[in-house]
Amino acid sequence: MEFALPAVVELPTGSARVEWRRSARARRISLRIDPCGGAVIVTLPMRAAQRAGMALLTDHIEWVADRLAALPDAVPLTDGASVPICGVPHRIRHVPQSRGGAWTQDGELHVTGRPEFLARRTKDFLRGEARRRLSLLVTAKTEAAGLQARRLTVKDTRSRWGSCASDGSLAFSWRLVMAPEFVQDYVAAHEVAHLRHMNHGKRFWALVDKLTPHAATAVPWLRREGCRLLRIG
Repeated sequence: MEFALPAVVELPTGSARVEWRRSARARRISLRIDPCGGAVIVTLPMRAAQRAGMALLTDHIEWVADRLAALPDAVPLTDGASVPICGVPHRIRHVPQSRGGAWTQDGELHVTGRPEFLARRTKDFLRGEARRRLSLLVTAKTEAAGLQARRLTVKDTRSRWGSCASDGSLAFSWRLVMAPEFVQDYVAAHEVAHLRHMNHGKRFWALVDKLTPHAATAVPWLRREGCRLLRIG
């Protein structure tokens, strides 16, 4: 018998939001933390009992509490907040009397318009800047490798910084624009290399190393700092 699953669970450190999901691709019940929203995600196979999912959550409640406590503080996109662009902190400055959308100036990100549109306009600027920078990187690296990408999209992905589809389409997280340029360079090279090698074998990594000198530093940077980027906005 199914029962009502809680939207909030009590932890030793307070309460936490829970999202319950059914997945036809899932083979077992899984538990993870969404770093963007700070929620607990419980994924159930189609035939799994809800009580089994609740039991897994209950058994790992201390793990959940520890992981949530370890998350960096969330940074909302508000006037005065600091947001990195290419790894350099920029203070968001609301300039409602001006026109032009958003632009960087003297270490600040100036954003026009009404206060209620500030977060959206800030994110739109960051997404546009991410597309511009990553498009330039992908163009340079596909030309160097003699490859061609079908198209490039920028998304708000939670688990991947970039991806390459079998049809040659590349997708990147817009949050990469907040990472240092050497990290952007590496992720672009990584996905371009997948246009030739849809695996992580020796030939794939050899091509990555030909396309970027930054793999050895970018990978540990993303592991160490990536969660912080996911908490912005």
